[in-house]
Amino acid sequence: MRSGIHPDYRPVVFQDATTGKTFLTRSTVTSSRTIDIETPEGIQTYPLVVVEVTCDSHPFWTGTRRLLDSAGQVEKFRRRYGSR
Repeated sequence: MRSGIHPDYRPVVFQDATTGKTFLTRSTVTSSRTIDIETPEGIQTYPLVVVEVTCDSHPFWTGTRRLLDSAGQVEKFRRRYGSR
């Protein structure tokens, strides 16, 4: 790999906006927010990225259904292609 052209790949904490669950992983995403997480080495500060959907809140993984259609897209589709 060429040096100097790749973004930093570092530990980042992702937080689910719905459930508040956090998990530590590695990513190249940047964030100005930080969070303190307890690790085996002690309390560490990591960048925090808040995401809308993770496996804790995704309908497929939780078995629950959520209505995400606020603009009437389903009704628009049914009017257009309803009886075909």
